[in-house]
Amino acid sequence: MSIRLSYHPFAVEAVLEETVVLSFALPKEKLTPLVPEPLVLETWKDAWGFITLAFVKTSKLRPALFPSFLGNNFNLIGFRIFVDHVSLEQKRKRGLYIIRSYTDRKKMEILGSIFTSYKYQTIDINFSKRENHCTIQSKEIGIDISYTKDAATVPLPKGSPFNNWTEARRFAGPLPFTFSVFPERKELLIVQGNREDWHPQSIEIHHCSIDLLKSPPFEGAILANAFTIQNIPYRWEKGRVEKW
Repeated sequence: MSIRLSYHPFAVEAVLEETVVLSFALPKEKLTPLVPEPLVLETWKDAWGFITLAFVKTSKLRPALFPSFLGNNFNLIGFRIFVDHVSLEQKRKRGLYIIRSYTDRKKMEILGSIFTSYKYQTIDINFSKRENHCTIQSKEIGIDISYTKDAATVPLPKGSPFNNWTEARRFAGPLPFTFSVFPERKELLIVQGNREDWHPQSIEIHHCSIDLLKSPPFEGAILANAFTIQNIPYRWEKGRVEKW
């Protein structure tokens, strides 16, 4: 099979300076139709599926063979669904299926369109912080989030299907694997992420308005958990293709 440039043809490294991840619960019946073969929606208590939104400030993002000073800084937003996949070796992989991807720089949109399958769109993405009070906003796609971190105790979001933060952390993205599906070619693209010192910290969400979650099939989504992680060196391995 010929090499496709958009199939992540080389490893990429970056520092994830700030990652804020919000996961939302929906009845599995709403999300199952969005997950193509050979992936399967991952559920909680056979009732809930989850869509996760990751807001990421990256620095030194570059092909892994390049020195860090040649890297670039980008803000990114990823909309993903928690899924399962059983590999050709009959090994189960938990991961995320891509719905939408955004960046705040045209350069990332262009390069991402060439070398990845994420289909980036360029929008405004603004992070701000005043003491422990933080906000994430995008006027173009209707995102307005405010939260507090470093609090001694953080309650689970109201209405969360989880009983405690231990359960909630199971559905805290990003996960080690990200999947893209090309049904016309019966190909599944798998990109593995590697990191160390991955210790998500729960945060308290004070306000959360996301236009995408106000329309079908995502309307009625319930905020299930919210985490942040800081200053993590991260590596995305070269993409691997499986046929099914």
